[in-house]
Amino acid sequence: MITINRRNFLFGISLLMLGFTPNINAQKKINEKRNLIQYVDPMIGTAKMGHTYPGATVPFGSVQLSPETDTIAYGLNGKYNGEVYKYCAGYQYEDKTIVGFSHTHFSGTGHSDLGDFLIMPTTGKLQLNPGVASKPLSGYRSAFLHSTEKAEPAYYSVFLEDHKIKAELTATTRVGMHQYTFPKSDEAHIILDLTSGIYNYDKKNVWTFVRVENDTLITGYRQTNGWARTRTVYFAMSFSKPIKSYGQAAQEKSVYRGFWGKFDQTKNFPEMAGQNLKLFFDFNTNEGEKIKIKMALSPVSSAAALENMKKETPDWDFEKVKKQSQEVWNKELNKVQVETIQKEDLVNFYTAMYHAFLGPTEYMDLDRNYKGLDMNVHKAENFTNYTSYSLWDTYRALHPLFNIVQPKRNADMVSSMLAHSDQSVHKMLPIWSHYANENWCMIGYHSVSVVADAIVKGNVSFDAEKALQACVNTAKVPYYDGLEYYMKQGYVPEDKNGSSVSKTLEYAYDDWAIAQAAKKLGKTDVYNEFIERSKNYKNVYDEKTGFMRPKLNDGTFKKEFDPLDTHGQGFIEGNSWNYSLYVPQDPADMIKMMGGNDKFKVRLDSLFNMHLPDKYFENTEDITRDGIIGNYVHGNEPSHHVVYLYNWTDSPWKSQDKIRMILKKMYRNGADGLGGNDDFGQMSAWYIFSSLGFYPVAPGSDEYALGSPLMKNAILNLENGKTFEVATVNQSDKNVFVSKVLLNGKEFSRPFLKHEDVMNGGKITFYMSSKPNKKNY
Repeated sequence: MITINRRNFLFGISLLMLGFTPNINAQKKINEKRNLIQYVDPMIGTAKMGHTYPGATVPFGSVQLSPETDTIAYGLNGKYNGEVYKYCAGYQYEDKTIVGFSHTHFSGTGHSDLGDFLIMPTTGKLQLNPGVASKPLSGYRSAFLHSTEKAEPAYYSVFLEDHKIKAELTATTRVGMHQYTFPKSDEAHIILDLTSGIYNYDKKNVWTFVRVENDTLITGYRQTNGWARTRTVYFAMSFSKPIKSYGQAAQEKSVYRGFWGKFDQTKNFPEMAGQNLKLFFDFNTNEGEKIKIKMALSPVSSAAALENMKKETPDWDFEKVKKQSQEVWNKELNKVQVETIQKEDLVNFYTAMYHAFLGPTEYMDLDRNYKGLDMNVHKAENFTNYTSYSLWDTYRALHPLFNIVQPKRNADMVSSMLAHSDQSVHKMLPIWSHYANENWCMIGYHSVSVVADAIVKGNVSFDAEKALQACVNTAKVPYYDGLEYYMKQGYVPEDKNGSSVSKTLEYAYDDWAIAQAAKKLGKTDVYNEFIERSKNYKNVYDEKTGFMRPKLNDGTFKKEFDPLDTHGQGFIEGNSWNYSLYVPQDPADMIKMMGGNDKFKVRLDSLFNMHLPDKYFENTEDITRDGIIGNYVHGNEPSHHVVYLYNWTDSPWKSQDKIRMILKKMYRNGADGLGGNDDFGQMSAWYIFSSLGFYPVAPGSDEYALGSPLMKNAILNLENGKTFEVATVNQSDKNVFVSKVLLNGKEFSRPFLKHEDVMNGGKITFYMSSKPNKKNY
């Protein structure tokens, strides 16, 4: 058996033998923080479709300092270039070169932006273009080997073969710190490429501005028009060694040139501005000499960035910053302490914890100022402001996970969403927002799910009634994505607005979430209105075919229909086979609607057993065979609750072996260890919940569906000072079925766990078996 700390584990066993209660044993276990960062592998998910980055950051940090391995353009011959999709996080494990190290990244997303302020150390002849991967020496990029690469929480290093430079990175919340060990050279350079970015294209840069304040300090900003169309990031950049000389690449000439031509702006001119700046800073270096760089970011000003730098990294001690940031990671990871049978599972679990705590990210300076959606400067008075909400993904399990292990942060995230709503000219909560922008990506208005889940579970440090009103306002904006038809007709017509079935189903769930928050707050009128809207899923169910199906404006179903196809069938990132099971708010009624218990079980069984031909996903860029089991698509989110639906039948045991199968097949050690985009932690949150033995099928409910835990033992160290222990008896890779469950010594009669049971502390015990218990427990 693999244990994290054998001495502590044996000590806990001896306490049990002496008759101590389980909760005292749990308290003894948490008193000693364990070294958990050793089990995190940031390389997991960096190959294929995982879209994670391996670089240095802290939990929920504003800076994500990570390598870029290529410069694929978003456009090719005036059209979308599909190759760019691989580079949502800037890094692909299969690549052989590194272009540089930039300071902002999304983790696991299926679209991108960011990649700000790319820095690359070089030696030899100065080159200001990155060159191409097939000829690394054609530019400032460098070949590298994975054998010299090291990735840990808050630390990344690699040897740049072509420049003979060891690159090391660490970070605080707002500062990225670089340490480059150079060879002896009279031609050592630091490149600062302000044209570089992720999902880049011509004219994405609106403007860039740089000041050389003195021989070690550079300030400026970059404004881009991308996924976020009005995004400005300010920086302050400091060198540990005075610059010998500096300059910029010659810029394209414009019709109007002003009177700047009187200066030679390419060499040692301290003020630079333009759409596309590429800068260089020259040094002489001795063998083994280290040049360090601090790059601090701010959403407000370069002066604020400099203050962030002074306070978060007051000196040049790289190892000190690394150690402090890794201690922050260790503290966060110790919120859940687990024991597993296989070390591989330990690595998967803590890497999932790591990925789950990468975002949303803090978005404010140390003085609490930030730029709002209205482009004005605001102060987060009583909360920490966060940005980057991938809500179509993260409402499902990530935010519910935060309500257990990061409740204060999650309440602050709701406060951030309310600030977004206040600043919005639409008076809407965020859909998919980042960096003071709404990018409107994906469907639904799932911020209301996050808000409702927090209200229902009592995690409220915000004005709950104001939050409910913001939810109602968001759900009634008629010009948003077919809502005018949904409110009038009870469904979105496919001939009026595409992906209509997915939208109808997701709006109906969101409406149910609003109803639950209203019920909690005693707002009967709001509850009645939205609980009725939540039944609209029935309006797109076709009894003849047994599937959810696109309906036209005249009330008839669209004639051409293939339940396995993901294109042109009224669904987004899913097919009818999977999406027809999306009624998380009322599985019992859905099962009845689909023919009852026996028919539904056969249907659910077949989802996992059937074969989905390649033709149905070969043109879908975010799904490969790696993310599919039968016709169950785990590599995308709409199916994440599906395996738990057996709990609403007379055979909950049917979910248990499938959950364990998914845990093993979709999550593995290694760069290609994720079966799909991690989607800002949603895939990881599914793993965390499921390996602990319970899952939030419908956020906004106070119940979790029970499954089959993978862990041998787990301690959840709650912010309220209590502990919740998940224990198993007879755990093994073969014993995947649950014979009985006890909560604080009392046997369960139904396969559900209350949120309050977790937060009140205590112990849940799963008795595992190789044979299913075909009686309800």
